[in-house]
Amino acid sequence: MQPANLFLLTLVLAVLAYGFGYARSRSLAMPLGGIRHLKSLPFYYGARAALWSGIPALLVLGLWAAFQGKVIQLIVVGGLPPELVPNTEGQASLLLSKISNVASGALPVGFVEAPIAEAAERLQALRAQSRMLMSVLVVAVAVLAGFLGWLRIRPRLNARSQVESILKWLFFACAALAILTTVGIIFSVAFETVRFFGKVPFTEFIFGSQWSPQTALRADQVAAEGAFGMIPLFTGTLLISAIAMIVAVPVGLLSAIYLSEYANRKVRGVVKPLLEMLAGIPTVVYGFFAALTVAPFISDVADSLGINASSQSALAAGGVMGIMIIPFVSSLSDDVINAVPQSLRDGSLALGATQSETMKKVIFPAALPGIMGGVLLAVSRAIGETMIVVMAAGLAANLTANPLETVTTVTVQIVTLLTGDQEFDSAKTLAAFALGAMLFLSTLLLNVIALKIVRKYREQYD
Repeated sequence: MQPANLFLLTLVLAVLAYGFGYARSRSLAMPLGGIRHLKSLPFYYGARAALWSGIPALLVLGLWAAFQGKVIQLIVVGGLPPELVPNTEGQASLLLSKISNVASGALPVGFVEAPIAEAAERLQALRAQSRMLMSVLVVAVAVLAGFLGWLRIRPRLNARSQVESILKWLFFACAALAILTTVGIIFSVAFETVRFFGKVPFTEFIFGSQWSPQTALRADQVAAEGAFGMIPLFTGTLLISAIAMIVAVPVGLLSAIYLSEYANRKVRGVVKPLLEMLAGIPTVVYGFFAALTVAPFISDVADSLGINASSQSALAAGGVMGIMIIPFVSSLSDDVINAVPQSLRDGSLALGATQSETMKKVIFPAALPGIMGGVLLAVSRAIGETMIVVMAAGLAANLTANPLETVTTVTVQIVTLLTGDQEFDSAKTLAAFALGAMLFLSTLLLNVIALKIVRKYREQYD
């Protein structure tokens, strides 16, 4: 049974445990010949039985799913002949990928060596055995733990305090998991980044103006050395993001001001949902629109004016990206402006200020921290966009500030570097982690600057 189906089965068993626990508590509350008072409501007795059944089973399922792949890989690699045993992590990754492709049927058996085919069969058998054992163990744990929880139900048992205590620890575990995940991401990216800088000088990556990460796998192969300068990538990222913000921020902010302060209820009820529909359009559709409509239009207009323009340009990608981001700025700004207390508006109007003066002098300063947060979210959305850039701006890493030329972004190059079967010992693949680390630091710096701006204006307002 697949882990997803097993997860659903565990939830069903937990619901059944809840029903049995609820029924047992009701039977204990009303025995033959009288009424017995329970320490807690029947709901808590059922919830306690469900938690007893579900939590241990889900823990077993999570641990098994997390470690079974690594254990199976070690068994498969350990059964290979000595001449096929990989010596490096990169070779091991490529070998395991080949074995997995044979096992899944993506690679025919006749195209690989006999030991690889045998390893693929062993991999399939081990995966099947692992799924069977995991299913039996998880179901057994869920049933046994739920039965024990059902047996321990007593009238004087304070089930509510136990359920609340368990839920409190579950909430703490979720919060800790989020923090640990962030820390794990940072350390994993940092570790691979250090490995990259062991192969490529730090100064070349930071100050280099050429990006061509096509390294060779053999020393005698052509283009054995690549260029790893990040400046063209970050220049393209900033250029496209700036164009997107020039489109999104004024349009989104002004539309939010109109909808919150000037539009009547009927107009707001029609315009706001239509504007927010832009956020539900897939990015690939925006990419088609940019590549097939906007980019040719910009190229034709530039040609008519005697200006050289590429068929894929930063202006086309940034403009369409700005249209995509408008709902983020508009919706968040509208919510923030509406959250400003009505007493501030009434006080300003009572002192003789016009509606326009009230908006500029009272409402906008009060809503500025929230508006800055919305703009920051929009900037992060623009920096992380990939599909529109691939389809409308291209993949060429050009160091230019001309919006009519082809550029690329950091996120596009990260996807390109990690696409396909890659050897994680090469500078080409490790460059993706270095780009990710620089992008993380840039976003962190942007957050710090935005917080300082918000605090400055908030102090002035207070």
